[in-house]
Amino acid sequence: MKLYKFSLAILLGLGAMTSCNDELDVTNPNQQTTGTFGLTSDDLEECVIAAYNHTRMEGTYARVGYTIDVCRGDEVWNSSQVWYLPFDDLDEPITDGIGQWSWRDWYYTINVCNFVISRTGQDSDEGLSTAMQRVKGQVLFLRGLSYYNLAMYYNNPILITDYSTYSTLQGLYGTNSTFDEVMDLVESDFLRAINLLPTKEEGGEWKGGRATSGAAAGYYARALMQRHKFSEALTYLKKIINKDYGTYKLMDNYGDNFREGTAYENNDESLYEVQYLDYGNQGTDDEWTPVNTSAYATQGSAIESNYGPGDVGGWADLSASPWLYQLFKSERTTDGSLDPRLYWTIGTYEPEWANFEYGNVCYTKQMSATEPVITNNTNGGLPIAKWTNFRTGLYESVVTGLHDGINLRLMRYSDVLLRAAECINEISGPTDEAIGYINQVRNRAHLASLSTTGWNANSLFEQIANVERPKEFGCEFGRGWDLIRWGWFYDESRLAQLKQHGTFRRSSDRTLVKEAVRYEDIANDSELKSSYDTWVAGHEFLPIYQGTLTDNPNLKGNCANSGEDFSVKVYMQEKGWTIRPAVAGIGVD
Repeated sequence: MKLYKFSLAILLGLGAMTSCNDELDVTNPNQQTTGTFGLTSDDLEECVIAAYNHTRMEGTYARVGYTIDVCRGDEVWNSSQVWYLPFDDLDEPITDGIGQWSWRDWYYTINVCNFVISRTGQDSDEGLSTAMQRVKGQVLFLRGLSYYNLAMYYNNPILITDYSTYSTLQGLYGTNSTFDEVMDLVESDFLRAINLLPTKEEGGEWKGGRATSGAAAGYYARALMQRHKFSEALTYLKKIINKDYGTYKLMDNYGDNFREGTAYENNDESLYEVQYLDYGNQGTDDEWTPVNTSAYATQGSAIESNYGPGDVGGWADLSASPWLYQLFKSERTTDGSLDPRLYWTIGTYEPEWANFEYGNVCYTKQMSATEPVITNNTNGGLPIAKWTNFRTGLYESVVTGLHDGINLRLMRYSDVLLRAAECINEISGPTDEAIGYINQVRNRAHLASLSTTGWNANSLFEQIANVERPKEFGCEFGRGWDLIRWGWFYDESRLAQLKQHGTFRRSSDRTLVKEAVRYEDIANDSELKSSYDTWVAGHEFLPIYQGTLTDNPNLKGNCANSGEDFSVKVYMQEKGWTIRPAVAGIGVD
């Protein structure tokens, strides 16, 4: 479902036009108001489109709303050492307005969703026509998605569920809600959406990108796992695997998940993705925020601009970590080749790529062993190939701005399989079933199956968390969320591991770009740095922007504002959650 138009929902806040003549009160029949608009499914369909549209803004998934979490993880570092630096260093100041962009844009989405919910029943989903069920299910999914992002970025945002209480972004005078209160709503919204939405087999726009029951079930399981509800999550993950919500499967070619075009997007592996117009079919206006209403919006993302190397016109901001590259290189396929996921994740020259896919290409430039491409011409870095045309050979250079037309696959079937394995391991330890799910993902990459013996719960978790997930989802959104739910910022062995994974070299010497680095060498090598050395308690989340706190005297900051140990002292210890210790000898330490 590509979004070609904007909704009339932008007019919802306008009052009725009336005459100032006391003797004649005439309402303009052509002026939509909140009293006259939204009474039919056709009206509300316009709002649904507006809500989807808001999820592809800069603060949601078009740029910073996506990439802040990418560089919060240990697979990516800030190669520009300017833009994104506070997010990579996990020391975002409360005065930096960029950290507020996600807050701003997700609340725009929530406002539209709340209006639709107010027209379709706030607390009850009974008695709705099929058309109204479809409408309501989509906005419940999108509101759940919005609050999920707000909770995982800001920890204790404001819950606004009643449209009548909403005024303006400057007037959000509610108080903070707890993490649990927000996640309770997230779970409720996703669960309600499951029961209202069709499967993708419905066809049409349901197969072409709208939220389906499968998407809602996948996100419901994710939300449950965020609070260690592994048994409940496993129930829904198995329903997806058993095709209760439609048929999903791994694509034979991993690279098909990272190309644009109808032949690849919304494919059989995708549970949910953000829809962007393919390059060449876009408008001309970059539309960064929800307040813009251009009819000629490009409707692309800027992820490619952030990832793209400077040599081909990119902004050269983010690079893959040396740890992730070495992890890929540490294991060969069953026929002795490199893991094909490396090709689509990191843009390096490898002799093995000569006849693989598009070959050793950086856009249309052929790379060589003596001329490797680096991300940033000053600080180096291994280029990220995902969500770019680095490997497709379609374009000569990056067209910067909101022009990347590759749909962001936010949830793939491989995630369902690996999450099911993780849940089983947390519930009952290693089992043949859990390892079987892992092996489906490994076998697609032509890697040997893991043995079903010799594991314990800690070692299998280590394999999932630090081998299987990084190689399958490297440089994608979500790693930062995993680090939070796993509690790794608050365990000594895990934090030491993150510091090692997050170590990188700042150098323009292209011959050093693939070199393995060690955290213990930082003290004697000024080019080395680790992103996690500057983390302080609470800054695994983004602080709530000071301007927002000033505008709303009822709102308090969060753990990043105060420097409190949210995860372990206030929450994880009280819940009795297990933080699994690091296990040496698995992956690349």
